[in-house]
Amino acid sequence: MKNIQTLEVWLRGPIPHIQPLLQPVAHALLQAREEVNALMIDFPETELWRGLAGMATVGFHLQHLTGVLDRLFTYARDETLTDSQLQYLANEGKPKNAAENSRKLVEAFNRQVELALAQLTNTDEQILLEPRGVGRAQIPSTVLGLLFHAAEHSQRHLGQLLVTAAFLRR
Repeated sequence: MKNIQTLEVWLRGPIPHIQPLLQPVAHALLQAREEVNALMIDFPETELWRGLAGMATVGFHLQHLTGVLDRLFTYARDETLTDSQLQYLANEGKPKNAAENSRKLVEAFNRQVELALAQLTNTDEQILLEPRGVGRAQIPSTVLGLLFHAAEHSQRHLGQLLVTAAFLRR
């Protein structure tokens, strides 16, 4: 059998302190975190904000992975976005300053995953079907819908990030 650490996260077993119905969300977020961290080792900083054929930049994907987790988990808590969160959203895809490098973007994503896992740990399965509104229009969803979307959306952008970064490394 393979070393358990070489298996994808979902094959390593339950994440401690996470309710059974939320295990897939935790697995997807931890998998994304592992892959982002591995991918960004020695990524050339000169390529961080380089666009290719209209595709989003590596920098955008790193910012968006962080921001979308923050926003969707905020809605799951039945809270509205703060001015700071709205400003972050407006600035996704733009380097804040020269000091915003890939290491700092990865660290921000890692912190956001930790916050998401803490929230999952404290989420009672009894509230998963409670309604939640998304955005200013309060588009209807549920706690589970938001948490699931946060996981699958993270995986979607991870895939795009993997392809873009691989092409830029060539």
